[in-house]
Amino acid sequence: MAELTITRGQYLELEKIAIGAFAPLSGFMREEEFVSVVDRMRLPGGSPFPLPVVLDLTREQAAHVEGAQHVTLRFAGEPVGDITPESVYSCEKEVVAEKVFGTRDPAHPGVAQWLRMGEVFMGGPVRLSRRIRFEFSDYELTPEQTRREFAQRGWRTIVGFQTRNVPHRAHEYLQRLALEQADGLFIQPVVGFKKQGDYTPMAILAGYRTLIEQFLPRDRVLLGVLSTAMRYAGPREALFHAIIRRNYGCTQFIVGRDHAGVGNYYRPYDAHALLHRFGAELGISILYCHGPFACAICRGIVTERSCPHLVTAPQAVRQISGTLIRRLLLNGGVSDAEFIRPEVVASLAGLPVFIEEEEA
Repeated sequence: MAELTITRGQYLELEKIAIGAFAPLSGFMREEEFVSVVDRMRLPGGSPFPLPVVLDLTREQAAHVEGAQHVTLRFAGEPVGDITPESVYSCEKEVVAEKVFGTRDPAHPGVAQWLRMGEVFMGGPVRLSRRIRFEFSDYELTPEQTRREFAQRGWRTIVGFQTRNVPHRAHEYLQRLALEQADGLFIQPVVGFKKQGDYTPMAILAGYRTLIEQFLPRDRVLLGVLSTAMRYAGPREALFHAIIRRNYGCTQFIVGRDHAGVGNYYRPYDAHALLHRFGAELGISILYCHGPFACAICRGIVTERSCPHLVTAPQAVRQISGTLIRRLLLNGGVSDAEFIRPEVVASLAGLPVFIEEEEA
């Protein structure tokens, strides 16, 4: 029987497909699906889907399983599932990078990760036979589990919140806006592959546990991680994140400034423009949020829709971002509680806060 040993990242993609997080996908993308998604941001049947989800192989691996009708997938020395190969193909990776990420620049972390992947892709339906436990597994819920939890709590309207950072005051502002509008808030940090210097899963979880336990209504907030890779694909990834949260049972999803962006590769509200194109097709409503930032004149967290000083007194404005908080923490701490709560900072003590080495 043909076998392939897969990486941690490939295992997590297999798992997300199998549990329904990436619905309507039921397997790694076949060539027809791949081309349609890259070119049109839709599956061949028309359903919106913006990013490739592929099982990449080296040429040696592809030769090893050539002609197999069934391939067992192994991870950490154990069989974890299988794939029925229906399509084996390749592509011009730099051309695809340009379409998906809007750039071929290898300094873009999503492009760099894409170019590191194998040259051959195998597509077809998959089956998960064994789930692997990780350090964050106690906080990972399946779409079936979240939908059941929402129903048990009596929530009919649920806002999903995507993050890859420890909680700062700008994100807290958006979360409180969500709680004003919906029955419940589902905070779902991404804890799969991230670039060097991003926050570790344990730091994110510690920060959010503190925020929820001490500052938010615990009966109206659910925390559950999403173990998939950050792609840093900006607008396309915002669309991907919305589809995922729909699959988890959310009725609304927050898309803010520079969602899933990195560096200066995307304009601040490119994601808003793309999501407006798909509208009701997504099966989830989008909360189009602006800002937020700290204004010394207004003395609080505001956005450009509620504060004039971004234009009239830009020197009074301080953007709050994961990058800013990361820089402050690396430089010895955060002295200003308007950026991040001291209690959140204290919860990080003794933990590895930043990813030192990127994982496959």
